[in-house]
Amino acid sequence: MGCFWLILLISLASTLNSVSAYEPNWKSLDTRPLPSWYDEAKFGIFCHWGVFAVPAFKANWFWYYWKGPNPDPEILKFIEKNYKPGFSYGDFGPLFTTEFFNAATFAKIVKSSGAK
Repeated sequence: MGCFWLILLISLASTLNSVSAYEPNWKSLDTRPLPSWYDEAKFGIFCHWGVFAVPAFKANWFWYYWKGPNPDPEILKFIEKNYKPGFSYGDFGPLFTTEFFNAATFAKIVKSSGAK
């Protein structure tokens, strides 16, 4: 049994060694290849989804218009009305449960749209 774990460990180590890691900079990240469908598809759907979906108000620029240089009065009023004082953007994280997301339904919608 010990031999099995040793072989598994060696296999895992060699696999991890062969995977090239990216560095946290644009030059490194820009070396990654594009998926073939990205350039070949005639119509596609790009889904950008994150904790900004929790308040579902003013979309993905929510944080910027809440905490940026020129806060949006509507967002400030929304936060004041719906969240406790001191609530931060990070507090949306645990609330991002995706409980109503259904991957099969989403995939069916994308497929029926003709997107690739």
